[in-house]
Amino acid sequence: MSCRYWSPFVKDIVPYTPGEQPKVTNLVKLNTNENAYGVSPRVFEALKQTINDNLRLYPDPEATQLCQALANLHQVNKENIFVGNGSDEVLGLAFYTFLKQDTPTLFPDITYSFYPVYCELFDIPYVQIPLDEEFRVNLNDYNREASAIVLANPNAPTSIALDYETIENWVKTHPQQLIIIDEAYVDFGGQTVIPLIQKYPNVLVIRTFSKFYALAGLRVGYAVGHADLIEGLRRVKDSFNSYPLDRLAQAGALAAINDIQWSIDHAKRIIANREKMTNALKALGFKVLESSANFVFAMHPDFSGETLAKTLRQENIIVRHFNKPRIQNWLRITVGTEEECQALLKVFQKICAK
Repeated sequence: MSCRYWSPFVKDIVPYTPGEQPKVTNLVKLNTNENAYGVSPRVFEALKQTINDNLRLYPDPEATQLCQALANLHQVNKENIFVGNGSDEVLGLAFYTFLKQDTPTLFPDITYSFYPVYCELFDIPYVQIPLDEEFRVNLNDYNREASAIVLANPNAPTSIALDYETIENWVKTHPQQLIIIDEAYVDFGGQTVIPLIQKYPNVLVIRTFSKFYALAGLRVGYAVGHADLIEGLRRVKDSFNSYPLDRLAQAGALAAINDIQWSIDHAKRIIANREKMTNALKALGFKVLESSANFVFAMHPDFSGETLAKTLRQENIIVRHFNKPRIQNWLRITVGTEEECQALLKVFQKICAK
């Protein structure tokens, strides 16, 4: 498909495919890694208070209160914080700001599929480095000429995390490379590397409010890094959209931080559900990778991933199946509530009993 009015490059773009958002009800929705337990009541109250005549006014372009709250949370300066319309926008701005270099950017062959989309869109050279046979990142494989490395940690869709020490060792021995760490799922069992930004100017950490804070519908993301990196992001942002976060998003995100214990408590429930579900899947013969996220990556040697996904859908349960090389028989399954996990396991029990 093409249009005579498109710029020439548009016809060659392969867009990112988001997870399905069904229009029907009564589904057990375990396909997009949304938080199973929802939003802090303080967020609702903050949103109600923000819905007033001030909506006719532009929001704070610097999201000053939110940036200060994030700085306090992560024990950095406000100059180390950049906010945007979801972590996808922050990632896109980071790719455009830092990665348009002569040498390539490196990231895994199995990871968040927006990374190659951004590279194609912004004409950024890149090389995808294969994960090992156990779907782990081996940083020794990245020991080649590159302007930057981008790592989702924990990785998606595989759910496996690199440890803090491994990342720091790489950062300090490769000062010429920018290291972008995408920590969308870190609060479910990983270890943040935000403290590294105090020692190393070549680390940029990107976070989201969509998972841990359960605010996927508000679209809030942020970056933490050296002040020089943040200034670069601001320059590009203000050349594109000076007001990325509206008043409601800023108020809701700030309220979520101020009630962070809500999110901590519910993350613990998700982790407990993940461990129970993992053990139950293994008992049914599934191989399940070690997860530090709010999802698991699993396969059964006797059934194709496509067959499992289709059978689950027939039972009104949807998970994410990637029909791609190496992972076509694997499923990414969001960790739901206790009841949702049980519904999933009952279907798998029926399948495996045949």
